[in-house]
Amino acid sequence: MRFNNTVKALGASALMLLGGNAFAQEASEDVFANLRANDKTGINVFEPAKVEIEEFKAPKVRVGGNFNMMFQGMTQSNYYNGVEVSNGNEVQPSAYRLAKLGQDFNLPMANLNIDVAFAPGVTMKLETYLSSRHHIEANVKGGYLQLDALPFLNSNFLDGLMQNLTLKAGLMEINYGDSHFRRSDAGNAIYNPFVANYMMDAFSTELGLEALYRHENGLLAMVGMSNGKLNQTTLEMEGAAPSLYGKLGYDKQINDDFRFRLTGSAYHSFGDARAYLYSGDRAGSRYYNVMTYYDAEGNRVSGGDWSGRINRTFNRLTAVQIATFAKYKGLEFFGTYDNQSDSHEDGVGTMNQIGADLIYRFGKNEDFYVGARYNTVFGTYTDEADIDDINVNRIAVGAGWFMTKNILVKAEIVNQEYTKGYEQLGMQFRDASFNGVNVEAVIAF
Repeated sequence: MRFNNTVKALGASALMLLGGNAFAQEASEDVFANLRANDKTGINVFEPAKVEIEEFKAPKVRVGGNFNMMFQGMTQSNYYNGVEVSNGNEVQPSAYRLAKLGQDFNLPMANLNIDVAFAPGVTMKLETYLSSRHHIEANVKGGYLQLDALPFLNSNFLDGLMQNLTLKAGLMEINYGDSHFRRSDAGNAIYNPFVANYMMDAFSTELGLEALYRHENGLLAMVGMSNGKLNQTTLEMEGAAPSLYGKLGYDKQINDDFRFRLTGSAYHSFGDARAYLYSGDRAGSRYYNVMTYYDAEGNRVSGGDWSGRINRTFNRLTAVQIATFAKYKGLEFFGTYDNQSDSHEDGVGTMNQIGADLIYRFGKNEDFYVGARYNTVFGTYTDEADIDDINVNRIAVGAGWFMTKNILVKAEIVNQEYTKGYEQLGMQFRDASFNGVNVEAVIAF
């Protein structure tokens, strides 16, 4: 798929409407009102509402954090050379023997968040992973400047324009798709009603600039450009080039009981270097050691910090995500369709994903919830394949309790099956599956 196809993809997403969150041009004395809250009040917030800062006395700093710890109790099995290998038994001691999973706690993860308000509508966010599965040492996720007003320019024209416009610049979680607003991000797991993220995880941190326009009727548009790199460097990288992305959609609180959101997003990398849009998570997955196997000598061969995901990457990437969210009283639905492919003339393969969450929140202030998730990934690794040669399915059911707006306890039962793709993913995935129970405690402030 060449560049003209990319333009078509962006245009198609544009015609599907704009992406964003409900518009609210209200006055507030909270100088951080334009940033998403770290606690329960940030749930189901996509792009934060546009708020006018009514009173600003002096620059202010706000320090927050996230912490989670999880108990995992799961088993796994596969089938190799006609012999079933379940949860690390010794029936098949040769290659592709899966690790035996135990029942215990994983390494807790923690984030540090620093917000600074420099002027009314001028804020900075700095996010740091203090500890995560992939980085047990502190690692800066990113930092960016957000402009919801331009008070230092003293321009009536710009003040009027900024009534609907938000600008962001820096190293940041790019605003592609909607699933990244509901995912767990190292210690920050309070927005996610389940333990893990989708198998194809649409998330990356890149250096760039975004402009978001919101209208009070619910229509919004966002366009962004990044340098396309996950790891920043001044060294010359062969094939490196900027990436362009955008979002279009509609988000409206129709009445007191019903809210509806529909967005279309597109991303295109213009270079031939690796694109990290679906493999940019530096924290690691929440299912530990699944599909990890050892050779006959006992050496670990597969696994890694992103076990349980499908981290398929492309070089000249074209990606599209269509997402919808609807909430009627306590019942909410969130669903996505993702497609990513190599748009180079010699590109190989395409990947697709369907994800759907159905959640029911109840009790005082919706402090309790139950829910179910369906997630499937399918696609091809070669141009010659006329049918999908990859297929992985996951079903999870879970429940949660907000003890306070800062403390969440959640549990889930999950089952994931690899029905196709062991030739591409690795022989340990032949007729493979894992299932079990996970319990997670989350603190956010």
